[in-house]
Amino acid sequence: MAEAFKNGGWGMIPTALFGLLLVLAALRYASRPEQRLVPVQVSLGVLTLASGGLGFVTGLIKSFQAMAEMPDDKRWIWLVGLGESLNNVALALGLVMLAAIAASVGTLRAARPA
Repeated sequence: MAEAFKNGGWGMIPTALFGLLLVLAALRYASRPEQRLVPVQVSLGVLTLASGGLGFVTGLIKSFQAMAEMPDDKRWIWLVGLGESLNNVALALGLVMLAAIAASVGTLRAARPA
């Protein structure tokens, strides 16, 4: 996990931060489902995915810029950068999925008759 975090670059930091806030909000909702927490979860989910996407795109930009300095026989190296950049997306999706599971528990608890 530490290697993936390192390979993902700076974009992993905001993705992890927003994703952890999202998971905490979802766990709070799972323990005590309150309607006011739903917009917080939605906005943090969007922010987590957007942050992961931004990290991915900036990683690709850096990889494509580095291609200009490579000899012709090594121009395929951008694929390595693509793989490293995808760590941002993987982190975002993993955190959103954990939060969705917790939010589902909260929704089931809220739907139960009192």
